[in-house]
Amino acid sequence: MPHFFSCLCIQTTNRERVFLSHIPKPRLKAKCKRYLQENTVGIQTVARMDDLVKFEMNLDPPSKELEAYAREHLDEDPDTKLQVLAEFRDLIFERGECSPHRLDDDFLLRFLRARRFVIRHAHRLLVNYYEFKEKNPEFYQDVYFDRLTAIGDADLISTQPFHDQHGRRMLFYRLGHWDPAKISTRELFQATLVALELALMETSTQILGGICLFDLADLKMKHVTQLNSKIAAQMIDIVVWTYPLRTHAVHIVNQSPVFKAGYSIVKPFMSKEVRKRIFFHGSDMKSLHKHIDPKYLPVRYGGVHPDYSYGGWVDYIRKTPSVLSELRDLGYTLEEQMNAILV
Repeated sequence: MPHFFSCLCIQTTNRERVFLSHIPKPRLKAKCKRYLQENTVGIQTVARMDDLVKFEMNLDPPSKELEAYAREHLDEDPDTKLQVLAEFRDLIFERGECSPHRLDDDFLLRFLRARRFVIRHAHRLLVNYYEFKEKNPEFYQDVYFDRLTAIGDADLISTQPFHDQHGRRMLFYRLGHWDPAKISTRELFQATLVALELALMETSTQILGGICLFDLADLKMKHVTQLNSKIAAQMIDIVVWTYPLRTHAVHIVNQSPVFKAGYSIVKPFMSKEVRKRIFFHGSDMKSLHKHIDPKYLPVRYGGVHPDYSYGGWVDYIRKTPSVLSELRDLGYTLEEQMNAILV
C-alpha cells in the first residue's frame, strides 16, 4: 500500500472520534493521531496533512492479488505471458509501422494490459502512441518544472498521492481556475501527459487503471473559446486511443450551462463506449460518492482530505533520478526554468 491515510469516519457523541486506516508505519500512524487530536474542531474537521502524506509511486512488482486480478480481468496468464510478449515483439518488427524506443517486457506489457492481451489491438495502440508523439512534438519539448509547479499552484490540475478504493489513480481538473493568458493549452497538455507517464510507471495502475474528475465550477466562455476541434480530438486521442492507461470513468461535477457549449465540441469525437464512462453529477456529491468513496476525496467533494498540489509530484520527479531518466527516455526535454536554455 502507498504511504497515505484516510479517515474512515468522523463521528461525535460526547466528543469527536476519528478513526484512521491505511497507515502502514506505526510511527506515522501515531503522528497522524496526535495531529488530529490536537487540531480536531467540529464534526467534519480535516487536518493539514501535506507533511504526512508522501508523493511517491509504487514501483514494486505486482503483488499476488494484482496478478490474480490481471489474470481474471486482463487475460494476463503467467504461463503464456512470455510467449505473448515474443509474438508482440515479432509483430512490431514484421509490420514496421513504428520504431519504439524500448522493446523490453516491462514497456510492452503496458500496451498488452491496456488491450487485454489481444496482440493486434496492443500493436495498434503502440503505433497510435508513437504517431501521437510525432504529430505533437510540442507536448514533449521544453517542459519546464516551474511551469508545471505554476499549474499546481493555480489549483488547476491535481493528482491525489494515493489511490481510490479500487486501487485506481485519480486525476482532477478544475478548469474554472484556468487563466488562458497565464497558462497555455500546450502547458495543460504537458502537465497531463507527465501525470499519465508517472501513473504508467506503476504496475498497479497499468493493471487497475485510473479515473478523471472534471470540476467545472466557475467555467466561463473564455475557457470554452480555447477549445477547438483540434484540441478536442487531441484530448480524446490521449484518453482513448494513444495512451496505454485504462480510464474507467470520467466524472463531471459542478457543470454549468456554459459547459454545454464546450461539450458539444468534444462530443462528436467520442464513441458510444467512451460516453458510457462519463458520469454527470452536478453539485450532488452523494451521486459522486456512489463511484468514489468520500474517504479518498478532498473536502470540497464531500471527502476528508485537503487539496494536494500537483507541485508535490513535480518535486518527486526532481528528487527521483530513475523517474527523471525514464521521462527523458520517453522523449521529454525537461528544464528547471523557462530561461534555463538561455543560461
